[in-house]
Amino acid sequence: MQGLCAWRRCGLPPLAGAGQAHYPGPMNAGSLKADLAQADPLVRAWLIAVAFLIFCMVIVGGATRLTDSGLSITEWQPLLGAIPPLDQSHWLEAFEKYRQIPEYQIQNKGMSLDEFKFIYWWEWSHRFLGRIIGLVFFLPLVFFVLTKRVQRRLWPRLFLIFIMGGLQGALGWYMVASGLSERLDVSQYRLAAHLALAFGLFAAVVWTIYGLAAQRRWTGSPALKWALALLLLVFFQVALGGFVAGLDAGHASYTWPLMNGALVPSGLFSQSPGWKNLFENALTLQFNHRLLAYVIFLAALVNAWRTGLATSWLLFAGLCLQLLLGILTILMQVPLGIALMHQGGALVIVALALWHIHVLSLTPAPVPDRR
Repeated sequence: MQGLCAWRRCGLPPLAGAGQAHYPGPMNAGSLKADLAQADPLVRAWLIAVAFLIFCMVIVGGATRLTDSGLSITEWQPLLGAIPPLDQSHWLEAFEKYRQIPEYQIQNKGMSLDEFKFIYWWEWSHRFLGRIIGLVFFLPLVFFVLTKRVQRRLWPRLFLIFIMGGLQGALGWYMVASGLSERLDVSQYRLAAHLALAFGLFAAVVWTIYGLAAQRRWTGSPALKWALALLLLVFFQVALGGFVAGLDAGHASYTWPLMNGALVPSGLFSQSPGWKNLFENALTLQFNHRLLAYVIFLAALVNAWRTGLATSWLLFAGLCLQLLLGILTILMQVPLGIALMHQGGALVIVALALWHIHVLSLTPAPVPDRR
């Protein structure tokens, strides 16, 4: 009966055959704020556009990593860097700067100017998109705040998101700088942090969109705790995926379900001290990434069965597709298209997990039309 109440308060019918749900019953509407403002359609559209741009930013960032383009621009110029080389002399100047770093001298020596342009455009697009996101977020934010179209309760969160975006840009350069002097690639530690913060930004914007016209109430229900734990596992998997990308660990094994012919391949702890294998051993990183994927898959299945909510089953279905994309990425030896779909799928999973949490924490309340 409790599960049925939780389901119906979201405007959805119960699923036949679902397991017993454990939710609090309907909440007292008198305890809610009567003046909860309706979300302005322009504000909602603005945030959706920002979330979409962040989604694109992560995909382009993944392509930049997979094409080894991240070190093609060796300087950080927040303003002038928005202008790409405009003529042959500028291209030759940029190429000469790239030729001074270890990646070119050891890995790409003899690269042609046209080949350099290919990787340059990927990195430039990634940085340019970051600048666009900053403008698309900040300028409307100022307008909406000054015209009071954004609810005052959201101001601190929105400004925090803007600060996170600035930190993301700085972290991106900090990551690139790690590959300009001694390394052939950027630090996998910094890449994982950069990726995790990008997902955190995306999650913050999506969570704000969900709550624009909703009053949430946090409870101690087992279902909500389970959903939060599942979201944390997903974020941990994202960070682990950053390490996998940073060390090109997707190439450590091209077989599934076995790895190099074994359920538990040899060489998982070949480095010393042992903890380094968790962050610097490509084989171990792929193994752990696979293992955590299975754990998340099972946790999502249990969650869907226990709650019976459409959001939980949708999350589980998304994870099934994401697992399939991960397997295809390995079996097809990390093709660019499939690998980027896998990365984009992770963003979709975060959005679905947040929607599930939102539904579980939603307090029913009338939303008056300000017009």
